[in-house]
Amino acid sequence: MSAIDLYNKPSADFDAKVANSIALLQRAAAQYPALTQASSLGAEDIVVTHLIHLAGISSGVFVLDTGKLHAETRALIGLIEKRYTRSVEVYRPKNESVIKFVRHHGEKAMYDSIELRKQCCDIRKMEPLARALAGKDGWITGLRREQSNARAEVADIVQEPGRVKISPIVEWTWGDVWHFIAQHQLDYNALHDQFFPSIGCEPCTRAISVGEDFRAGRWWWEQESAKECGLHVEPIGETSPLKQPA
Repeated sequence: MSAIDLYNKPSADFDAKVANSIALLQRAAAQYPALTQASSLGAEDIVVTHLIHLAGISSGVFVLDTGKLHAETRALIGLIEKRYTRSVEVYRPKNESVIKFVRHHGEKAMYDSIELRKQCCDIRKMEPLARALAGKDGWITGLRREQSNARAEVADIVQEPGRVKISPIVEWTWGDVWHFIAQHQLDYNALHDQFFPSIGCEPCTRAISVGEDFRAGRWWWEQESAKECGLHVEPIGETSPLKQPA
């Protein structure tokens, strides 16, 4: 059974959510012209990329290729570029930093301690993210409140130091995400068909079982409170409401 067959269950107010998401992106682009989307190439971010397209706004799209992504994840980059006739910017970690870390701690250091796992995330994600966001007024994410307890109160617009973070689908359900994917016939990560709802680096992601939490497959050997890499630790700043059109 495909992920679409399993999860395609829209909310009663699905159409209104789509309209609100598009309107939010358009208002954001009017106030913050230098925008870029941080795409994990998971289901939510595939939706957000298409919402950006529907909104008709100018926004870049970038991917953090940590060097540990699944082949199924990397395969989506070319599909996105072909569909939208655009380039996806790919940011990679500094090779010397990766070599030094692996030499000192080994390829499987992320399993040894939370501190080492977060060091790995810093090298492979956080430093490249800083380069990706340099000079940008804002970045667009696929965060949803339903994803985890840590994200249950995430705002659609958050003022961070130097830029805003825009999350246009915070109110969407998992069923909404998959209905949109089916509705627009979007390419998606093949791992979603193998019970990977949340997909990160290959060593740090596994399939989940029936009844497990949405993000149970991420860093499954750690306590729930530690399960973030640093990209989306809340609260980062204050809620920053967009100006409504006159």
